[in-house]
Amino acid sequence: MAKWKLAGQCTFGLVLGLYLLFFPVVPATIIPATATTVPFFKYLVVNFAPLLFVGFVVFVITAWSNAVNLTDGLDGLAAGLTAIAAAAFAAFAYLFGRMDYTSYLYLIYLPGSGELAVFCAALMGAALGFLWFNSHPAEVFMGDTGSLAIGGAFGTVAILLKAEFLLVLIGGVFVAEAVSVMLQTSVYKWFKRTRGREYADAHKVFRMAPLHHHFEKHGWAETTVVTRFWILGILCALVALATLKVR
Repeated sequence: MAKWKLAGQCTFGLVLGLYLLFFPVVPATIIPATATTVPFFKYLVVNFAPLLFVGFVVFVITAWSNAVNLTDGLDGLAAGLTAIAAAAFAAFAYLFGRMDYTSYLYLIYLPGSGELAVFCAALMGAALGFLWFNSHPAEVFMGDTGSLAIGGAFGTVAILLKAEFLLVLIGGVFVAEAVSVMLQTSVYKWFKRTRGREYADAHKVFRMAPLHHHFEKHGWAETTVVTRFWILGILCALVALATLKVR
């Protein structure tokens, strides 16, 4: 089942990357179709070779689909972080679509990005509505259908806004959750192969991965973990918003 999910994510990323390569949504006079912006630097872009750009799009889509999916392990955690990240992206999308604001803030003007602000605001509203029933104790659950789609939506919005690296700041908690799983798995497999299973079981990086379960093992209540991760999500969004003036 996991292989089929990954295949679907890669296929979607491949189709999106090829479409944007041959049918750019932003005029090349503003920014090349294969380029992306870098936070903290005014007008600095990274321009990929065509094939690398398509691979980059596939990576962003699959990485963020799985990052949100891994975060969806406690009642209200993924839904709350989704609302926070969507609100931050709505602000960026609105600013990128205003020539006066982009000129003042040294941003690249992306005509039509205001439409993405509407989408992000709708996603935020949907996440808040879902959170009403998903908060502890949850009555409804997001599941893979919701979390994978939300992660793919974040990746797509970031790609369309030429802000893939900014997504790492806005979704810092999602990144930490995904990295914790990769680190835990990699270290465990290495110790198991080199020193045996008993040594690997006794020398885990985290008590349990993803990261939210690690803090539960330390005695934090589920609601405490969720609330504190929301706070970290808000701080990540504020750091991302600070890049508007730190240029």
